[in-house]
Amino acid sequence: MGKEAFETPAGRTVFDSVSAATGKDVAALCFDSDEETLRRTENAQIALFTASVASYQSSPQPGVVVMAGHSVGEYAALACAGVFSVTDGAKLVARRGELMAEAGRTRPGAMAAVLGLNAETISRSLPSDGVAVVANDNCPGQVVISGDAEAVKQAAEALKTAGAKRCLPLNVSGAFHSPLMADAAERMRDAVATVDFSAGSLPVVSNVTAQPESDWPELLIRQLVSPVRWTESVRTMLTMGTEEFVEFGPGDVLTGLLKRIAPEASGWNFDSRETKD
Repeated sequence: MGKEAFETPAGRTVFDSVSAATGKDVAALCFDSDEETLRRTENAQIALFTASVASYQSSPQPGVVVMAGHSVGEYAALACAGVFSVTDGAKLVARRGELMAEAGRTRPGAMAAVLGLNAETISRSLPSDGVAVVANDNCPGQVVISGDAEAVKQAAEALKTAGAKRCLPLNVSGAFHSPLMADAAERMRDAVATVDFSAGSLPVVSNVTAQPESDWPELLIRQLVSPVRWTESVRTMLTMGTEEFVEFGPGDVLTGLLKRIAPEASGWNFDSRETKD
């Protein structure tokens, strides 16, 4: 994860800055960890942030006009846009990962990917008992629900009846982007209050509102308990004149989602250097 970017001067600077800010050897975490270690929330989030920012910083960055990031990727987008420094972003992500991991232990929950239904249909079909909410509207036909384990299980059965093709449990440590993260969100306020936010050099589309925003201290707190409105975010960027989407960081998941949201759009992943037209 991030090895190609790490081998550039700009990418290495990002890895070194994040390691100094967090006290973690992020290069060792990304390159030498076993899968179980890297999947831990507190490790996965800082690894993804570092690899994504390093990928962007090591790229030519031609003609970038708007940015967005999915969940923890929003922090990478904000750092790349200059809304806060890489160092401050790393500290926020490290704290976010700790709080979310702790929330998963103190109030265990579950998440499941629902295939074949849109977010509106899913919202109407969720049971009223317990907590089960839409957590990620990733693309048409792929939505993630989150909440209490039993409520998510009941929701999966109801959604199959409503026409879902599949409901797949996700291997996660908590019910992210749901009310079960409320305590983590409130405790995140202290970390956010220590950071110097600026206007940045580029607009960034918020997960919470699916619009370019400026009140990032509050939005980053709300993001923990709010759905990631990714489908709407991509469509917002299209209305802003975006013609080509570049995914910075490991993998090409978002590039794949783009093709479901806007088949006419061009998208590719910088790390892989492979076009996805």
